[in-house]
Amino acid sequence: MADLKDLFTAVVEMQEDTALSLTHSYLDQGIPAIDIFNCYQDALAEIGKRFEQQIYFIPELIMSGEMMKVSAEILKPYLAAQDSGSGGQTQKKLGKVLIATVEGDIHDIGKNIAAMMLELNGFDVMDIGVDVPADKIIEEAMAFGADVIGLSGLLTLAFDPMKSVVEKLKEKGLRDKVKVLIGGGQMDEQVCSYVGADAFVNDAVVGVNFIKGWLN
Repeated sequence: MADLKDLFTAVVEMQEDTALSLTHSYLDQGIPAIDIFNCYQDALAEIGKRFEQQIYFIPELIMSGEMMKVSAEILKPYLAAQDSGSGGQTQKKLGKVLIATVEGDIHDIGKNIAAMMLELNGFDVMDIGVDVPADKIIEEAMAFGADVIGLSGLLTLAFDPMKSVVEKLKEKGLRDKVKVLIGGGQMDEQVCSYVGADAFVNDAVVGVNFIKGWLN
């Protein structure tokens, strides 16, 4: 298996042409698209850390986001093919999942991949975008009848908005009716506990499996 460190470095160093060339090369070598996507996700987490350390700034965040959008378009058909091979049901809707990137964060690639994979697995998905305030998330989730709320965020500043969503669910007496899944490169058990979420993921496929377990 090729060393994905080259791709990680290219993304982190904003070498778009190199990153996209490596992406095509790795796919040609038969490396699973999800492994390549996870490498991009790790690189985005590193870019987020550099932003918080004021090594990188808004232009770098925007550039990395654009790089990820291009790569996602390349990877999507491969991810869909790999997922359909796992026998996901697509006819009967298994449940409703609302997904959003929380207020203060504009990253959407991981969220978009997660939404696509959930749809492929037979879930009814409502994606309400990026930089979404907690009140808006709750309002849309109630109107949609969501069984699960998926909250995405790459930066550590996403933690408090995620916590706010959980607290507002409690205020409305909905916490025991709606599962909350948080996702992003910075998420871990400690963050999950702080937010009050049901689970955390750093991988879209794992997120789909959590939701399947909750709703099946």
